[in-house]
Amino acid sequence: MKNVHNFTVDETASGRLDRVLALFLPDYSRTYLQNLIKNGAVSVDKTVISQPRFAVKKSMLVQITIPETPQTEAVIAENFEFDILYEDQSFLVIDKPAGVVVHPAPGNYEGTVVNALIGRYPSMAKDFENEDSNRPGIVHRLDKDTSGCLAVAKTVEAKFKLGSAFADRKTGKTYLAICRGVPRQISGELKNLIGRHPVNRQKMAIVERNGKEAHSAYRVIAQKVIDGIPLALIEVKIFTGRTHQIRVHLSSIGLPIIGDELYGNRNCIIPGVERQLLHAWKLSLPHPLTGEIMTFTSPFPADFAKFYNILTEKR
Repeated sequence: MKNVHNFTVDETASGRLDRVLALFLPDYSRTYLQNLIKNGAVSVDKTVISQPRFAVKKSMLVQITIPETPQTEAVIAENFEFDILYEDQSFLVIDKPAGVVVHPAPGNYEGTVVNALIGRYPSMAKDFENEDSNRPGIVHRLDKDTSGCLAVAKTVEAKFKLGSAFADRKTGKTYLAICRGVPRQISGELKNLIGRHPVNRQKMAIVERNGKEAHSAYRVIAQKVIDGIPLALIEVKIFTGRTHQIRVHLSSIGLPIIGDELYGNRNCIIPGVERQLLHAWKLSLPHPLTGEIMTFTSPFPADFAKFYNILTEKR
């Protein structure tokens, strides 16, 4: 069985074919996508293209066929190199760096959080063998290029209880984002439906139907014009956990996140910024054994701290 993806290129995504594919298919590594291009799995306007550097432009139709390759082997154990914000016998909270995928998927079977977890806790592979073997202990996710707090269960019981807490909205999730634009309101709430974009199926969008409830609250912490670019530091609390929810919501009010090529535009691309500047700053959750509410905070990574410091410094 194969997965066929079709999408139409818009003005924010034109450029090299491999780069455009990586933009629309963020769960796959760029190297994996380049190999698919070279093997004839990608067509542009119904013509097979085998050069990753091929230039695609607005309105071109891209089709990629991804082979279904089930992961039959055990997850590869790797060195655990993440900073731990908290740990006890039932769960831990790590500081996930940007650029790291949470769990294995086609094109990303190595270098994930799960690979590192199996390396640090070899018994997890067996403990969770009756669960999803590619996601042992995983109770929520962060996008590949989002940094910050990520909770992981160490036992099946903890996974069930933490998973239920996230599903029942008994957790608190606070993010910080560096955005481009001039805020029209200092704070507000966004409640709507988020579903697949009606044209570009690799994106999410605010929709009128066939979507899931999405609820976010935001407030502007600071804003400045830097080198002619209006920037704002935005705090966002999310009460639901839809795919790309914060990125969609902020873009919808004219505040796309700096570095976000998928939901922003070319004006969001700043030299030296290699990812969307979105940071999972605080996470609150009930302890899976005691029920005590615990709160964790992730320090700012260097790329985020640079803009945070500029925006919040007093003149």
